[in-house]
Amino acid sequence: MKKAGATGFSRIIKATGYSLQGVRAAFRNEAAFRQELILVGVAVVLAVLVAETLPQWLLLVGSGLLVLIVELLNSAIEAVVDRLGSEWHELSGRAKDMGSAAVFISLLLMALTWIVVLWEARLADLLP
Repeated sequence: MKKAGATGFSRIIKATGYSLQGVRAAFRNEAAFRQELILVGVAVVLAVLVAETLPQWLLLVGSGLLVLIVELLNSAIEAVVDRLGSEWHELSGRAKDMGSAAVFISLLLMALTWIVVLWEARLADLLP
């Protein structure tokens, strides 16, 4: 049996509201999210100055947005684990460590993306 709920445009509006609640909750409760949001804000401004093409700009900004997405998922994992209990459990620790590793890898990807785009822009300046 189907669960009754919003459909069509009404569902989209409600889903958008839930998404905004999630962003607000992350901003309020997660220092890492706030720090990464500042990082991505600065990166967006710098990307306008650094990027020579629209694809370069998209790579620079997109890699930052990916960091925020992964941080939101990591924060969700941590919230669920914390909800289950405060006592230490190997699986809880593993879940939190894996979420943290995902954030770390997304930050590495962002750094690598910036290095490559900056390198490419610098090489373009040096070549005739």
